[in-house]
Amino acid sequence: MSIDQKGQWLYIISSKKKLIDLNLQEIWRYRDLLILFVKRDIVTLYKQTVLGPLWYLIQPILTSVIFTIIFNGIANINVGDGIHPFLFNLAGISIWNYFSECLKATSDTFKKNEQIFNKVYFPRVIMPMSKVVSGLLKFGIQGLIFLGFYLYFSFSNLSGELNGKALLFFPILVAIMGLLGLAFGMVISSMTTKYRDLTFLVGFGTQLLMYLSAVVYPTDIAISKLSNNFPGAARIINPVIENNPLAKVVESFRYMFFSQGSFSIKSIMITFVLSVVLFLIGLIIFNKTEKSFVDTI
Repeated sequence: MSIDQKGQWLYIISSKKKLIDLNLQEIWRYRDLLILFVKRDIVTLYKQTVLGPLWYLIQPILTSVIFTIIFNGIANINVGDGIHPFLFNLAGISIWNYFSECLKATSDTFKKNEQIFNKVYFPRVIMPMSKVVSGLLKFGIQGLIFLGFYLYFSFSNLSGELNGKALLFFPILVAIMGLLGLAFGMVISSMTTKYRDLTFLVGFGTQLLMYLSAVVYPTDIAISKLSNNFPGAARIINPVIENNPLAKVVESFRYMFFSQGSFSIKSIMITFVLSVVLFLIGLIIFNKTEKSFVDTI
């Protein structure tokens, strides 16, 4: 805190905050710190590794190859006419990885940064926000990889048909994934200050959620196969898949590039509003936890 020439406080640091407190002016004042955290995340992630940043490229490609062999080769899941299964899987994994990275990176904010939070003041929400921004850069790199393969398969007519009108909503889909990852991450991070077991469940829960979010299969085919082969389980699982906002984003993302599957502007806007609401709920819980987490962590 400092005092101006008239004796008025320029900045006031207090534990008393509004229910929803996203002080954009203060975050802007600490923008250099936000950039510093983003650089740290990018530089240190693969530091002292043999391949370094190449893991940004290897991970989605290798995962897509494995999914293609298992789900499209062994399980014989049809991804649509004129679309190569590898490209189909790479599309779903590319957009899913952004959500997954945001969720995992922000889910242990208080635990990982306990020493920093105890010594220095800065808007705590900057820490999870930096993870979302750095994840956006990784998503951009993986997106370029997807576009490279998309162009490659287009010469063999195995890339589907690009839908220009739907592609206009691409930034909204990315924003939804970032907001949802940040929202769930802040909630989990707040809960792990008391319940450490949640830390071990995040990886398993994210993996399970991926299979419920239409990442490795078209939604209509999955619902049809479940209804025919497992009618009992279908009554529970099918509504989860149909109403899963993450599944709607993944399906919409693939529709933009393949023109197959489902796409609804109304559905996208409802999902965006839902993601904003969930973000605000996560922010409320996060702000409440930061006041007393030192006593429980």
